Amino acid sequence: MQRVTAQLVAGLLAAVLSLLSEQCWADGGGPSLAERVIWAVNAGGDSHVDVHGIHFKKDPLEGKIGKASDYGVRLPILRSSPEDQILYQTERYNEDTFGYDVPIRDDGDYILVMKYAEVYFAQSQQKVFDVRVNGHTVVKDLDIFDRVGHSTAHDEIVQFSIKKGKLSVQGEVSTFNGKLTVEFVKGYYDNPKVCALYVMKGTLEDVPKLQPHPGLEKHEDDEEEEEESEAGEEGGKKKVQPGSKYRVQSGPRTPNPYAADNSSLMFPILVAFGVFIPTLFCLCRL
Repeated sequence: MQRVTAQLVAGLLAAVLSLLSEQCWADGGGPSLAERVIWAVNAGGDSHVDVHGIHFKKDPLEGKIGKASDYGVRLPILRSSPEDQILYQTERYNEDTFGYDVPIRDDGDYILVMKYAEVYFAQSQQKVFDVRVNGHTVVKDLDIFDRVGHSTAHDEIVQFSIKKGKLSVQGEVSTFNGKLTVEFVKGYYDNPKVCALYVMKGTLEDVPKLQPHPGLEKHEDDEEEEEESEAGEEGGKKKVQPGSKYRVQSGPRTPNPYAADNSSLMFPILVAFGVFIPTLFCLCRL
């Protein structure tokens, strides 16, 4: 009886401690963002500590594989804070597939964040490549310019989990041996690259967001309000196309050719009638 009572008390204490720890986490008492990052590298560049306290190490592939480039340092990078632009201005690329190995010892939910900026090409379909994680394709046909334009920060974020020797990512499962291999896969257009990357414990909500893109359309809520207001004038509500929330505007809206005033089309007809009637009258007199 005493043993059962002791087990019940121990179980209650464990439950209370678990609730307290969750509450502390919710109140900001949990590990900071920097403490949850288990691995971070500034590809093609030196070590750097960002505004969130994340310590990016110097590129471990220096002198081993691929080429480092600091071509982007001459350009200001949109969407990035001034202190952290260096994370998007340097990069490592290779003429073939290359990657990084990230040691992970503990089970849990993780986030892979890869940082990019297109600082060389000025149009889409010039650099397109895939990203693989332990053989799983997690990013397909990445065209940085097509996503955000030139000299603009872009983060690719991939969720994955590790549990009992299994890696789960985007609905696929494979055996995990303690090493996460992130590969940038050579495609048909130019060479694969990456500017910086890190792995952290947590969820999507824990990842710092980039600054709003100056060329992106309004958020979905604002779009819905605009569509509803236009519905009263046009007699119906337009459908918002999928993905329009993140589409970059390339210029002013194209005028609707069917919205033009059709009264101008009547002018040549009236002139023709004005010439035809007197001519007919003269012919009849002859």
